[in-house]
Amino acid sequence: MSEFFDPQEEEETWAIRPNKSQIKRDIAVISDLCEEITQLAPAQIERLGLPDNIQKAILEAAKMPVKGARKRQLKFITAAMRKTDVEPIQEQLDKIKAKSAHAARELHQLERWRERLLSDDKQAVTEFLAKNPEADAQHIRQLIRNAKKELAIAKPPKSSRLLFCYLRELMENELDKTEE
Repeated sequence: MSEFFDPQEEEETWAIRPNKSQIKRDIAVISDLCEEITQLAPAQIERLGLPDNIQKAILEAAKMPVKGARKRQLKFITAAMRKTDVEPIQEQLDKIKAKSAHAARELHQLERWRERLLSDDKQAVTEFLAKNPEADAQHIRQLIRNAKKELAIAKPPKSSRLLFCYLRELMENELDKTEE
């Protein structure tokens, strides 16, 4: 019984080492994710569902200036994040970004409505009231009239701000009704 070299047997016993380049790419993705997370508000960071040690480290890194200490902190966070599942965190981050983008679009839409209402276009007021039947027409017209007076005498735009707040309130009420 002589033992011969069997190449199939040897392949099965060797440990398969992960690709170093792939590991580095994965680390770069996690590092970018950590950098994005540090840009969020503390309340948004809490909603990500991170482990406590990582969450504290991220909150500390967010307060640091962009210098060496912050880079070291981000490397520490990246190393800690490698041990956790990143996909749910990435999904939560994507949801937060989508909500932020949606909120920005809504604010821009409100700005456009306010500008249209403050222009001398009577059709804009009628169109707005047709789209929003629950709006108080008298209150809107009064705010528009006051805003135009303030603009004419170079006063601070108090009524214009009040008009914007009222429009935002109407939109929030409309969203609440659609969610119910």
